[in-house]
Amino acid sequence: MNSIISRRAFISSAAALAGATAAGCYNSERANILVQRHSSATGAPSGSVKFRISLAQWSYHRALFGGTAPKMDHLDFPVVARKRHGIEAVELVNQFMMTKAGDAAYLRELRNRADGEGVRILLIMCDGEGSLGDSDAAKRKTAVSNHHKWADAAKTLGGHSIRVNAATGNVGSFEDQQKRAAEGLSLLGDYCAHLRLNCIVENHGGLSSNGGWLAGVMRLVNKPNVGTLPDFGNFALGDGTWYDRYLGVEEMMPYAKAVSAKSNAFDSAGNCVETDYNRMLKIVLKHGYHGWIGIEYEGDALPEAEGIRLTKELLERVRNEV
Repeated sequence: MNSIISRRAFISSAAALAGATAAGCYNSERANILVQRHSSATGAPSGSVKFRISLAQWSYHRALFGGTAPKMDHLDFPVVARKRHGIEAVELVNQFMMTKAGDAAYLRELRNRADGEGVRILLIMCDGEGSLGDSDAAKRKTAVSNHHKWADAAKTLGGHSIRVNAATGNVGSFEDQQKRAAEGLSLLGDYCAHLRLNCIVENHGGLSSNGGWLAGVMRLVNKPNVGTLPDFGNFALGDGTWYDRYLGVEEMMPYAKAVSAKSNAFDSAGNCVETDYNRMLKIVLKHGYHGWIGIEYEGDALPEAEGIRLTKELLERVRNEV
C-alpha cells in the first residue's frame, strides 16, 4: 500500500516445515520459531522450489471496501484465495478489520475458515497506528503500543510477522530520522520477539522508499526478528521523484522476511509494464530468498480477479525462467 487509503528458508528448517504442512499437521508455534531464526524461513519449501506464491489482501481492496459489487466479506478472503485463485497462503491488511484485533471470536472464525481451505495466514499489514519514527518521543511510544494488538492477532492467526511502516513525518535530518525509526522498531521488535513473531518494514513512501535509508535503519536495529518486506513498486519518495526500484530491492533483500510483487498494468504478452519481473526476481533469488512472494495487484484498468490472475501467471512463468 502507498498510504492508509491507497495501498500501494536454511534448508533443513524449511524442509521440516514444508513436510509438516504437507502432512496436514502444521504447527504455527514451531513455524514462528523457525521464522525468527532465518530471514528466508517463512514457510519456504525445500531448495527445489524457488519460491511460493501468496496473495496480499490489498489486491481486493476495491471489493473489500465496497467499491465494486458484490462487496467481499473480509472473513471470506482466504476462501476466495483458494477457490478462485488456487493460492494457499495470504497476507491480511488491518484496514479491513480495524475493530477486530481483540475480538477472539472473530479471529477464531477467520482462522477456522482459512484452515478449512488449507490456507495459511502469513502476516498482517498494519497501517493507521501512528508513526514509529515520530519526532515526538511520547507519540513514538504510543505508536509502538498501538501495534501490540496486531502482533497478538497475528500470533492467534498463526502468522509469522506483522508488517509495519517506518514513518518519521519527514522531520529532522536523514540520520535523525533513521535513529528514531530504529528506536521505535527496536521496541516493537522486542514485543514481537516474546510472541516469536517478526516485525517487518515495507518501503511505503517518504524515506522508507529509499532503500539505502531503510537498510541503514535495519543495521541500527540489528535484531534477528526485525526485517524488511521489499515491495516491487513502492518507491515514490514523496517529492515527485522515484527511487530506483531495482537498487531499492537489492538493498532491502539482505533483511527480507517477505516480498511483495506489486503490479498495476500489463502488456499484450502478459508482462508487468512498470517492473521487469525477470530482473527483479533474479535479485530476490540471488539473496537466497526462497519464501513466499505475495501478489499485490493495485491497478484499476482490470477487474481485481483478472489482475491477480495475470500477476500469478507472470510469477509462475518467470519462476521457470530464472
